[in-house]
Amino acid sequence: MAESILCNKVNKMYIIPFTSSDTTLETSGGKGANLVRLARTGFEVPPGFVVSTAAYREFVVANGLDHRIHETIQGLKPEDVDALENASQRIRVAFSDGKMPAEITKAVQAAYAELNEPPVAVRSSATAEDLPNLSFAGQQDTYLNIIGEAQLIKAVVDCWSSLWTSRAIGYRIRNQISHEDVSLAVVVQEMVQSDVSGVLFTANPLTGALDESVIDATFGLGEALVSGQVEPDHFVVRRAVGRDASSRDQTNSNETPAFSVVNKTRGAKAVSTRSKAGGGVESIAEESKFKQTLTDDQIKQLAETGQRIQKEYGAPQDIEWAFADGDLYILQSRGITSLFPVPQVSFDPLIIWFSFGAVQGLVGPITPLGSDGIRNVGAGAGNMFGVKIKPEEFDVFADAGERLWIKISDVMRHPLGSKIIKGGLGFVEPSVEQILRPFATDPRIGVGEGKVKFSTAWRLLRFAVPILFKFIRNVARPVSARARFDADIESYIASAVIPPASDRLKRLANIVTFMRERISSVFSFLLPRFIPIMGPSMGSLALLTKLSGDSNLALEVTRGLPKNVTTEMDLALWETAKVIHADDEAKALFTASSAPTLASQFLNGTLPSTAQQVIASFLEIYGMRGVGEIDFGQPCWHEDPTSVMHSLKSYLQIDPAFAPDVQFKKGEQAAQNAIEKIVDIVSKEHGGFIKARIARGAAKRIRLLMGARESPKFFAVRTMGVARLAMIEVGQEFVEAGTINRADDLIFLKLDELDALSKNESRDWESLIAERRVNYKRELRRRQVPRVLVSDGRAFYEGMGAETDTSNVITGSPVSAGVVEGTVHVVHDPRGTQLAPGEILVCPGTDPAWTPLFMAAGGLITEVGGMMTHGSVVAREYGIPAVVGVHQATIRLMDGQRIRVDGSQGKITLLD
Repeated sequence: MAESILCNKVNKMYIIPFTSSDTTLETSGGKGANLVRLARTGFEVPPGFVVSTAAYREFVVANGLDHRIHETIQGLKPEDVDALENASQRIRVAFSDGKMPAEITKAVQAAYAELNEPPVAVRSSATAEDLPNLSFAGQQDTYLNIIGEAQLIKAVVDCWSSLWTSRAIGYRIRNQISHEDVSLAVVVQEMVQSDVSGVLFTANPLTGALDESVIDATFGLGEALVSGQVEPDHFVVRRAVGRDASSRDQTNSNETPAFSVVNKTRGAKAVSTRSKAGGGVESIAEESKFKQTLTDDQIKQLAETGQRIQKEYGAPQDIEWAFADGDLYILQSRGITSLFPVPQVSFDPLIIWFSFGAVQGLVGPITPLGSDGIRNVGAGAGNMFGVKIKPEEFDVFADAGERLWIKISDVMRHPLGSKIIKGGLGFVEPSVEQILRPFATDPRIGVGEGKVKFSTAWRLLRFAVPILFKFIRNVARPVSARARFDADIESYIASAVIPPASDRLKRLANIVTFMRERISSVFSFLLPRFIPIMGPSMGSLALLTKLSGDSNLALEVTRGLPKNVTTEMDLALWETAKVIHADDEAKALFTASSAPTLASQFLNGTLPSTAQQVIASFLEIYGMRGVGEIDFGQPCWHEDPTSVMHSLKSYLQIDPAFAPDVQFKKGEQAAQNAIEKIVDIVSKEHGGFIKARIARGAAKRIRLLMGARESPKFFAVRTMGVARLAMIEVGQEFVEAGTINRADDLIFLKLDELDALSKNESRDWESLIAERRVNYKRELRRRQVPRVLVSDGRAFYEGMGAETDTSNVITGSPVSAGVVEGTVHVVHDPRGTQLAPGEILVCPGTDPAWTPLFMAAGGLITEVGGMMTHGSVVAREYGIPAVVGVHQATIRLMDGQRIRVDGSQGKITLLD
């Protein structure tokens, strides 16, 4: 390209030819960078060039648009459609009135002349498009069949201004993308007068299947398809894959895969878009609308080309293409942003994972250190069986989408394991059990023979026999069993101390050692004690259910359980609220101030003395708790008590007649009434006297032992909390030393990296942490997370009732009996929420830090969970009607909507 195309004055390249070897996202935008790469790699890309982002910025500066744009978009909200549209119009008019600098004009004219000035397509190419998990498709403009210099210059300016469409502005605000960081390049590309054009996905965008390509095709230019004017032909192509694919696109294979067309759907292609003489395009009636657009050979050619492009990028692609005079042209390729990543690709055998977060009520991403900590705890469980497992080799857990996934396919392959899944998973996550059901007959899963090695059987026996003896002892003496269990936990916590050290490096080393030894042994310490406690209580519940013939009645016995650490916490918080209510100064402050302000004053020690002391006493016991608390990286209430303040403000509004302690006593009475009713039922049967005694004995063991259900998590959180607070403290020392920027930066490192840091290894820690923070924040924006992932790329999101719901009835899994009517309050994060008494809490999932909201809630609806997950257990204890596992509950239900929740039938009726 001629030197005159460069602007030597500012030493910036205004034009980047498709033959360039020097292009980036920052200079060419997503579309431009991809086209240059495709052309350079040898794909049939129509010739063209990119007007770089430097030209855009020069135009903005030359016409004084920076200040005008900033003023116009200041304070805009993404939901204010009219304001966004008005702002967009004002900015775009300013662009149209602007004058392109002479150097840029000459550069564009010279580049156009080198193409011999053909009709061209002029496309916007933003630097913030085609990012992982964010689709910017259609936000900026494209102009087709542009003819001549005058039309070209105008089209370039119009493309620049389309960076400020109302949709683009709102999308960036909604996804927290800085306007200042976004720029726009323009792709100028020779027009292909297409006979047929369309879109190719190298993986199925609906199911995620990586062995399927999907093609939409129409006659003429692709504009009619993109704008939704036509129903295209639809083709699904399946490729043959190896037994075990080690990478997402099988890039290690040099073989050309075989393709077969497995589905053809002919669309109603009533119109087509064609170029007009003199420039522009028009829609005309399509005479060949009943004809199939592509031959089988062309379909397979497209699929093969798509696989080569996917191999170039190493990820599934969304490709725009065109056939003209029998030749295939590639017009664009970008990553498919809608696919959820899978930890490992394999087609035969299949590997299946289910969401760890769905079980724990943690649907958001997990920090790197939190993920590492959970892996270490899982690997440490091997100590119970005398097996040493390296955490990095513990493949039961896998990472994908900054979340943890539990591999279940190995269990499904074992006859005993498959029975356990059918019997037990429905209690924990019925939606997952429902999704997994069809895989039971899939030959790529296949239940094996179930042979167990002698060494494995011996280890299981050594583990099970002592537990069996404890089980029998605890059935006989439940009171002493529970006392011993609680004493063991408190003894372990008391001894969980990190040794002091003289400097930050040694202190960090001691924290790492504590995490590897103390935290990793949580399972091996707890489970041999917990199973003999929960076993008798769960067995007793099953016995009561069988005796009474009524599962809901048997579950009533679990209401108001004593010595449940979560309900004890909520009642302690209620007592805290009562103390504040009795102090006029404290009550007035809590009524008038926001929760963040109250939290800040507490941390500064400036609350009224009564409130300061009573909240400090509460946090002394429960301060290690917090939202997403199973993730070591999440802040606890000691660090940020904002959600505690929200709950206290809610409690101050509760009618004393519906106070939590009153409700709890009602729960206790309901449990006693249920026991008497069951006894009355069985007393009238044959052998009634004996059955009645058995029923009372079972109920007694439920009441004495089942309250331990919430203890393991609290135990783990308290142990982790010791290390968490020490980590933040030493992190501040590393900030002062200039190694990191923030005290909590250390949670974005893994244990082996913290080990290296404690040895003063020199690495670019700041860059590594910054990259992981970006990934974490990006995943925070993900609205829907699969429940199940399959190694062929498929992702399953469906909750209960997704296929059977009607227009006014939504179904889920019934977990807490009762019926309540109220208004919806959708909550994604309890740290910023105050629930009004009686509102229906609708949320993705819950953990113990959510339960203070339960005290004010009239009912509960969650997207994940089952009969025995945390929120369900606590809802039953409080007598709150609850339905869980509800498909897309936080999307389908809206704030202020009036609904009826039937926790006995699992039905949600929309009253508005």
